Amino acid sequence: MTAAVQDKGIEIVPEKSELAEKYPTFSEDIYGEASIAAPYGHYRALRALGPVVYLPAQDVLVVSRYKDVKAALLDHRTFTSGEGIALNGIANAIGRGTMIASDPPIHSTLRGIMGAPLLPKAVAELKSQVATAAQDLVRRLASRGNFDGVADFARYLPVSIVSTLVGLPEAGRENMLDWAAAAFDSLGPENGRFSRAMPKLQQMLDYILHSAGPTDVTPGSWAARIYEAAEAGMIAREQVPALLLDYLAPSLDTTIFATAHLLHQLGCQPEQWRLLKNDRSLIANAIEEVIRFEPALRGFARVTSDAIVIDGTIVPASSRVLLLYASANRDEDKFDDPDVFDVTRADAKDHLGFGKGRHACAGQHLARLEMQCLLEALVEEIAEINVGDPTIQSNNILRGFASLPVEVRRHAA
Repeated sequence: MTAAVQDKGIEIVPEKSELAEKYPTFSEDIYGEASIAAPYGHYRALRALGPVVYLPAQDVLVVSRYKDVKAALLDHRTFTSGEGIALNGIANAIGRGTMIASDPPIHSTLRGIMGAPLLPKAVAELKSQVATAAQDLVRRLASRGNFDGVADFARYLPVSIVSTLVGLPEAGRENMLDWAAAAFDSLGPENGRFSRAMPKLQQMLDYILHSAGPTDVTPGSWAARIYEAAEAGMIAREQVPALLLDYLAPSLDTTIFATAHLLHQLGCQPEQWRLLKNDRSLIANAIEEVIRFEPALRGFARVTSDAIVIDGTIVPASSRVLLLYASANRDEDKFDDPDVFDVTRADAKDHLGFGKGRHACAGQHLARLEMQCLLEALVEEIAEINVGDPTIQSNNILRGFASLPVEVRRHAA
């Protein structure tokens, strides 16, 4: 558990060399290609080293154990987001004013505006539309037999339905997947992925600034609500582009990757697929389990407002701390057999894949609905799922597939 430290004499952030002396050091680059492809051994090593570990490659402290990550996420006053949730100053400057990179009371205002169409009641009203689209998609793909689990399956609902709900202009939408991936890449350290992402991020910002004005967005859409809030004086007009960025990036890749992970696990583990087909009440739990087992988000950074003690280890005020959700979700002190995907897991819903507390993912109810409708359609239509080897999409923050070969067999007529 965390506890505030009253002694203000310890609140000066140590120099880089001092951090290495004060904390256990993990010398592997968790943002290197090897870790992107296979991260969980590194996360296990981080948890074994201690509650707070120093990453010299990024010059940042990391918290990786479940109880400590959860406590930090729930303590938004100490682990603040207003100075940015990225591991570099450029992205933190760009993200200033977004909902994800703000603290109360500003965050509360922004979440009230942006989160309204994502509340459970509002999302429930979309179920018929989403379910029909999912059924049509699965029938089409089932008739083909072979398809790409990412491009043909997992991307369909976010791109066809969610982007329409957001209401940004059609022209430019073909770039949204690349832009969303670049937005997440920009939140990591200043490595090669960051450098390659910046031109795409600039294109995204230009699109929002010059092609998504109040007369360009769809009336009644989520984007239109933001302009209406500015018109009503709830937010400043200059805040609108940052909030449109908040809608555009998170609404796509995170759900796409989670959906592809679910399809992959069910194809790799036919006994889990049979469990779902025999007991459809497990569908909701299967969704929670895949978000625990393969969370689309690795984690975000926070900045400490005060000195804090994390399981006996002091972290000074003004420290940038990386909270590794993905490591927490595989913590053996929290979950039995954490490296096993199990749709019957009783505590799957305890995962931190959507974050926790004030900054928990605003779109999580919509993501669950999309995955639920797809899974229900699969169970109804498909007898057998087989998958090939996925291609990992390299990204600083996201973990997912660029492609996934899938072969399905329909129920006998």
